[in-house]
Amino acid sequence: MKINAISIDDEEINQLILTEIAKTVGIDLMGFLDPLIAAEYIKSFPVDLVYVDYMMPGMDGIEMIRHIRSYHPDVPIIMITTLGEDREIKLKAIEAGATEFLSKPIDTAEFTARTRNLIALRKAQLLLMDRALLLEEKVKEATRDIALREFETLSVMGRAAEYKDPETANHIVRVAHVSRLVARAMGLDDKQQELIYHAAPLHDVGKLGIPDSILLKPGGLTEEEFQKIKTHTGIGFNILKDSMSEFLLAGAQVALSHHERYSGSGYPLSLRGEEIPLFGRIVAIADSYDAMVTRRPYKEPWPVEKVTAIIREERGKQFDPGLVDVFLGIIDDIVKLYEQFRDEESEGKLQ
Repeated sequence: MKINAISIDDEEINQLILTEIAKTVGIDLMGFLDPLIAAEYIKSFPVDLVYVDYMMPGMDGIEMIRHIRSYHPDVPIIMITTLGEDREIKLKAIEAGATEFLSKPIDTAEFTARTRNLIALRKAQLLLMDRALLLEEKVKEATRDIALREFETLSVMGRAAEYKDPETANHIVRVAHVSRLVARAMGLDDKQQELIYHAAPLHDVGKLGIPDSILLKPGGLTEEEFQKIKTHTGIGFNILKDSMSEFLLAGAQVALSHHERYSGSGYPLSLRGEEIPLFGRIVAIADSYDAMVTRRPYKEPWPVEKVTAIIREERGKQFDPGLVDVFLGIIDDIVKLYEQFRDEESEGKLQ
C-alpha cells in the first residue's frame, strides 16, 4: 500500500534532510517550499502523511494544520518545531489537529519510530475505509436485489387482477407509465415517481375477489352486481394495507381511492377534493384515459380529441382540476407513449 506523504517547509536544506531520512522507512516525500502552493495541492489531492514546519511565511504551521483538517480530517500530521519551542505553540497545534511532534535538529531514530507508527495507523485507517466502502457497496447491491424482487412481486400482483381479461392484459402497464409521466410533470421527485409507477398497477388488485360471473359479464350489470364490483376497492386495500413495503402501502392507497371523484360523488368513501390521496387522483385520470382510448369488449377506442374533451369537461367534477391541466399539458407525450405501446404490443414486446 503506497503512502502519499508530503512535507511543508520553506527551508530547502530542511526539506533535503527530511527527504533523505524518509527514504530509510520507504517513504518518497513530496516537498513544498511554499505553504500556499501546498495548501492548494491539499485541496485537490489525497494525502496520507504530512510533515509541517511551524515557522513559515504566508501561513504558519498551525494555520496549515487547520487547513489540512478541513479537507483530510483523519490524516496523521507531524508538526516540526525548534527544540525547546514554546509549550503554548504545541498546545495550539494539538488543538488544531496535530498528531505528533518532532524537534529540530531531527533525530533519525525518533523520526523512524514515530513515522512507522503513523504509517501503521494510516494503513489501518485506509483498510477500514476500504472495508467500509466494500460493505456499503454490498449493502447497496443487496438492496438493489431486494428492490428488484419486490418490483417483480408488484408486477405479478398487478397482472393477477388482469389475468382473467386478456383484452386488458397490458392496461396496468400503460396506467403505470402514464401515472409516472403525470407525476414527473407535476414536479414530484424521482422517488415519488418510482413509487407511483410501481403502485399504480395495483389499483384493481381487488378484482381478484369479484366473481367471474360479474367481472366477465358481457352485457350491462344489475345494480346489485355494480355494487359488488365497487367492493374491489376495499378488497384491494385490505390485501395490501398491512404490508411493510412502501410500494404495497402506496398500492393500498391507490386501490382504495382511485374511484373517488373530486366532487365527492365517488366511492367507496365519497372523499372530496384533496381529501383524496394524490396518488389516487393521478391514477384515476390515467385509468380513465386508458379505458377510453383503448378497445374494450363493449366499445371501440375513442379518438384522443373526444377523450381530452371529456377529461376537460370533468375538470373539477371527476378529476382534480390541477391534474387535468397537467395531464392535458403533456397530452402529446402521452399520445406518443401509446403509439410506442401499440408498436410493442404488435411485436409482442410489451410486458
